[in-house]
Amino acid sequence: MRLIYICVLWAILITHVILVACKTRNNVPAVIVFGDSSVDSGNNNKIATLLKSNFKPYGRDFEGGRPTGRFCNGRVPPDFIAEAFGVKKNIPAYLDPAYNIDDFVTGVCFASAGTGYDNATSDVLNVIPLWKEIEFYKEYQAKLRAHVGEEKANEIISESLYLISLGTNDFLENYYIFPTRQLHFTVSQYQDFLVDIAEKFVRKLHSLGARKLSITGLVPIGCLPLERATNIFGDHGCNKKYNKVALQFNAKLEKMIYKVNKELPQLKALSANAYDIVFDIIARPSFYGFEVTEKACCSTGTFEMSYLCSDKNPLTCKDANKYVFWDAFHPTEKTNRIAANYLIPKLLAAFR
Repeated sequence: MRLIYICVLWAILITHVILVACKTRNNVPAVIVFGDSSVDSGNNNKIATLLKSNFKPYGRDFEGGRPTGRFCNGRVPPDFIAEAFGVKKNIPAYLDPAYNIDDFVTGVCFASAGTGYDNATSDVLNVIPLWKEIEFYKEYQAKLRAHVGEEKANEIISESLYLISLGTNDFLENYYIFPTRQLHFTVSQYQDFLVDIAEKFVRKLHSLGARKLSITGLVPIGCLPLERATNIFGDHGCNKKYNKVALQFNAKLEKMIYKVNKELPQLKALSANAYDIVFDIIARPSFYGFEVTEKACCSTGTFEMSYLCSDKNPLTCKDANKYVFWDAFHPTEKTNRIAANYLIPKLLAAFR
């Protein structure tokens, strides 16, 4: 145990040294985000969907205690990553009218909670499909060029760090809920289908000038409180089948990343795999200072997310730092910070 603590202390020290170095030498002018609720900073606020989080108790530990549309009590991983690169503290949502191109020069989020690689996934809750996120990005490029000029805009586009986080909803909101995809694909075939879309997405971003990509696969989706609550025959433990699917998908995604790195000129794509760190948090919560893993902070902590997450519910926890999960589907800010800190040294080493 003493050796583990020594290793953790060294990891913290090394991260601090890298962060200091990064502030003096940083080649990332902006952080640009695509994905789902794991990285959405408020785009769903401005679309006609039931999947929103722009109300309390969401955001109660964010600056000013305000709900922003992040599916969390505070910040999400891109916020911590952007801060580590010395870019900005929080990434604004592209559709948030409180921000404009001045704010977006150094970072912008196109992500939409509830979306996935599969267009059919975004249809479930009427959220922004991945192809539309690309269209918003193209619109952003035009605004950027008009704002800073062609040469500077091209530099920002090529040197920016692109964070991509998708996939959970394709399985838990689509494939395992509705029969349509199951009639056409085995699980393995559906994984291949999604990875093929992911590859096309990467190639499209590359054609639009992106060169530095961080792609996050799936966390242990079988350990989300919602899945544990419904795993009646498994004694409400983690759904091992879903976790196995996540690991298989991640392996296929990593093969794709290796492939595009070889084939696309000047591309540097990195697998930012957070499965292991999130699984370790769940398996050894006390080591990270958590007390509750199987239930979330909000309401009963079993089924609630979005509008079912209420600050009026007396069961909603007082201290989210004791909980791995904020609602039945999303981590707390503390978990997001630990996961981001796990990935940041790797990202800094590759992209700063």
